[in-house]
Amino acid sequence: MSLALLCPGQGAQHPGMFDRVRDVAAARSILDALADVLGRTADSAAASEDRFDNANAQPLLCAASLAHWQGLRNRVPTPLLVAGYSIGELAAHAIAGSVDAPACLALSARRARLMDAASPPDAGMQAVLGLEREPLQALCTAHAVHIAIANGSDHFVVGGRLDALQALAEVATARGAEVRPLPVHVPAHTPLLADAARGFAQVLADASIQAPTLPVLAGIDARPVRDRAAVERTLSLQLAQTVEWAQVMRQAFERGARVFLQLGPGTALARMVAPAYPCCEVRAVEEFRSLDGAADWVHAALGRMQ
Repeated sequence: MSLALLCPGQGAQHPGMFDRVRDVAAARSILDALADVLGRTADSAAASEDRFDNANAQPLLCAASLAHWQGLRNRVPTPLLVAGYSIGELAAHAIAGSVDAPACLALSARRARLMDAASPPDAGMQAVLGLEREPLQALCTAHAVHIAIANGSDHFVVGGRLDALQALAEVATARGAEVRPLPVHVPAHTPLLADAARGFAQVLADASIQAPTLPVLAGIDARPVRDRAAVERTLSLQLAQTVEWAQVMRQAFERGARVFLQLGPGTALARMVAPAYPCCEVRAVEEFRSLDGAADWVHAALGRMQ
């Protein structure tokens, strides 16, 4: 089958992000595990103003992707592959069987703490649209900022210290780019988090991890991850290296994915894939009022791709 699942990263958390799964029996264990990690219910955590704080955002996002998949997995065909954006890559591995759901949520909390501890206090991330990679890289080098995520040929996320990000934003805007601050307060996927990457590598080495039963495309190089060593290597390295999301989506397409379903909150990943691959069918779970609607669309979309 040509179905690819996409697990989102930070930015789209909202109070209703568990509406479709709150009463789904298959998702209850995920929501209970999230409550154990955060010390409060999934709904209260999603409704809180601190839902964008790293320590809450990462478990929330993993739980949302996993809970939606638990509600869908018996209603749709087995995916061809799974990919995750930033923290979504950890959720993708739980879907693929590399770790179980409770371990995934516990790892997401450890990941967040390590990132917070390693991050400078005055750091963040911003999207830059309208500049190609080479001129943007030159600006990043000049301002001590780093390309964190490559979403397209002229769509990037950069990370660094806030004063450096502001300086880069002023120059980039003057050159015609659009710059959008993001609700993320650590410079993820940049060398500023090298200590976090090393720490998370040790956490993963001590965790119960196995080879995934589905291919997971690694964010750092778009290669399929097939064994435990690769799981540990790619999940740790991505904390301090650029996530090559455009390459991940290209690899998914080249491997035969033609129907893409974004799990979790928001529609950002679906909105990036759809214009880049107009021959494909692309939707997000949040576009549907229920999981039934999402499952029906997957079957119809796969039928149209035959």
